[in-house]
Amino acid sequence: MRMMRWYGGGPGLWMWVGTGVGMLVFWGLIALLVVALLRGFGPHRHRSSGPQPPADPGDQALRVLDERFARGDITEEEYRHRRDVLRER
Repeated sequence: MRMMRWYGGGPGLWMWVGTGVGMLVFWGLIALLVVALLRGFGPHRHRSSGPQPPADPGDQALRVLDERFARGDITEEEYRHRRDVLRER
């Protein structure tokens, strides 16, 4: 006659293995979620290979000049003259 334990035979090996694998998958998904949230909502949302150099004030000035010319705020002659002055710096 086979003796049964008081708890009904207990979990088998596959239940222990399945539980262990399930816990690893669960905590791995939690870790991935945390990493994704930190990357998505952190101060640096864009991907870059390293620190960006400071913006050149001359480049910004040329962009503003381009915008003013595109809006029609200045004539082509004024645009060319100012662009040449900025490029000489």
